[in-house]
Parts: sequence; structure tokens; C-alpha cells
Amino acid sequence: MSQLRGGAQAIGLSLLAILAAFVVGAVIILVTGGNPVTAYRALIDGSLGSDRAIAETLIAATPLALGGLAFAVASRAGLFNIGVEGQLFIGSLAAGLVAATDLGLPAVLHLTIVVIIAMVFGGLWGAIPGALLARTGASVVITTIMLNYISYRISSYAVRQDDLLPVDPEQSGTNRALDSARFDIFVDGTRLHIGVILVPIAAVAIWLVLFRTTFGYRLRTVGLSRGASDYAGISWGWMIVVTMALSGALAGLAGAADLAGVSGRHTNPNPGYGFTAIAVALAGRNHPAGVVLAALLFGMLSSGAIRMQSVAGTSSQLVQILQALVILAVAATGAIAHYRLGRFLNRGGPLTPASNSGTGTTGTTTPQTVGDRP
Repeated sequence: MSQLRGGAQAIGLSLLAILAAFVVGAVIILVTGGNPVTAYRALIDGSLGSDRAIAETLIAATPLALGGLAFAVASRAGLFNIGVEGQLFIGSLAAGLVAATDLGLPAVLHLTIVVIIAMVFGGLWGAIPGALLARTGASVVITTIMLNYISYRISSYAVRQDDLLPVDPEQSGTNRALDSARFDIFVDGTRLHIGVILVPIAAVAIWLVLFRTTFGYRLRTVGLSRGASDYAGISWGWMIVVTMALSGALAGLAGAADLAGVSGRHTNPNPGYGFTAIAVALAGRNHPAGVVLAALLFGMLSSGAIRMQSVAGTSSQLVQILQALVILAVAATGAIAHYRLGRFLNRGGPLTPASNSGTGTTGTTTPQTVGDRP
């Protein structure tokens, strides 16, 4: 129950932050000579006003949600996985090569292999910086940034090897995925594919892993304190590697969902979903439910941007401004919450019944309290 209460509180704070961001966005629209009511009405109509609009919102939200979950998992272990983009890209490349190859398998098996291959290669790409951190102490931020660029170069090289691989150099990507490696369309007349169901499945699975398993408890303990994890007998290095591998696998899944559901091939340059997914995770406060809701919001901004521009005459850059405002507002509310918590702890306020036992300290209860927060 504490996780549910904490999750509801975090989502509530995020919603307030998002509301504040849209208020500031309305001021910007007014200053630039636009009508915020007309602009936001066009945004809602363009993202939720029809079956096709809803489909485009869900399509845009799918890779962002899966990538956001990838970042959130790593963040729970105290890791800033800025390499989500590279892991997604490598997973997409591997999936694209398999999807364009006739394996002589039924559609279900071929598609399953495509998804698994993307997760495996994304997971391996994520495990590399985890292993470097565990073995040498190398910064995950630096190594993941470097691996992002390496993934771009590997893809650029691979898509030119048409004599060895199923690629099309003229398209700067892999060959078109076979029909057996594509997600079926979910709603006729739209691009909505069955792959969107990967988002709720992944979100529920990650929530269960994080808050209902021993592995999730160990992962969160590692994120809270290496000393506490060592004292509890948890292998810090092993958990770092496994967590980064899991994060990379989710990023690879995002790449597979976009390839098999929308694009139909892996192409250069990189789509940029991974970097936006980091913003989605931050806006969702690294909680699975919050990440999904934030992804839907960003999906709405993406799908409704064209109509907002055509109907209200707003700049196409306004959507990016709104995304930035959402991130800033969420970060600000988070900083304020942590500041208030820090002042509360400094005053010796009770966080749990145990802190009222007359010991005069809260040091023994703080890890438990923070650990229970989603």
C-alpha cells in the first residue's frame, strides 16, 4: 500500500507540474500573438479527436513509454542511463536484419524472434557500461554516451554491406521487413498496430519486478546505498550489470516495436526516441505508471502538433517548448519535495512509527522510508 500511496502522490505532483507548464505555455502563446484556447483545443482535437488521431497518439507514445521504462529501471538502481538511444538503435538494427531475412518460419515465430533479438542486443549493449562500472568504476554517463556514437557508426557501416547483409544502401537502412515480421494492424483505417499492447504488459511487469520481488528490492537497495547493499550481502557489481542489461533490453524492445509496427525497416539516422524517452521517464518520476502517462502526454503533443500549427498558427517549435516546460516543472516540484523532506529530517520529524521510539534519531528509519517510495 505504501508504494501505491507514494505512486499516487508522485503522479499527483507530476499532474500539477504539467498543468503549470501548460499555463506557462499559454502565456508564451499569448506573447507571440496566438490564442492559447484555440491552440490547445486544436492540440486535443489533433491527438484525441478521432480514431486516427488516437491511433497516432498511441503509436507515438509506444517507443517513448518503453524507452522511458528502460531509463526508469536503471534510475532505480542509481544509474543515469543516457544510452537508451544507443541501446534502442542497436536493438532496432538487429531486429531489422532478422525481420528482412526469410527464415521460413510462421509469422508468430518470426515476429517473436525479431522481438527477442532486439531485446538481447539492446540488453548486451546496456550490459557493457554496467560491466565497466562494476569492474573499473567507469562513469555510466560517459560510457553510455560513447556507446551511443559507436552504435551510430556500427549502423552506418552495416547498412552499406549489401553483399553480406539484407540492407539497402540507397535507403541507408535494412531491407523492408517481411510481412511475417510485422505487427498486425489493430484498427482498420489507422496505423495502430498490436505492438502497442507491449506498453501495458511491460509497465505491469516492471512494477511487479520492482516492488513485488526480491530482485526489485535488491535493485532499489543498490540505488539507495552501496554501503547498505554490501551490508545486506547484495552483490553490488552483479546487480549493476543485470540492471543495465534489463534497461537495455527494454530499450531494444522499443526499437523492435517501432520497426515491426510502424517504420518497417531500420534506417539511419537515429530516430531520437531514446533521448525523448529520458524526458518521459523524468516527467513520470521513474514510476511505471507515471512513465506511461507521461508517454501518452508526449504522444499527444507529437500527434497534435501539426493540427495545432495549421489551425492556431502556432510555431512547430511550441511542442518542444511545452515538452521542455513539462520537464522543468516536474524537476522543480521534485526538488521542492526533496528540500522539504530534507528540512523535515533535519528537524527530527517522525517518518515512521519506529522514529517515535525515543531514540532521538531517524537515521535507522530513513532508508526504509525512502526505499518504500516508488
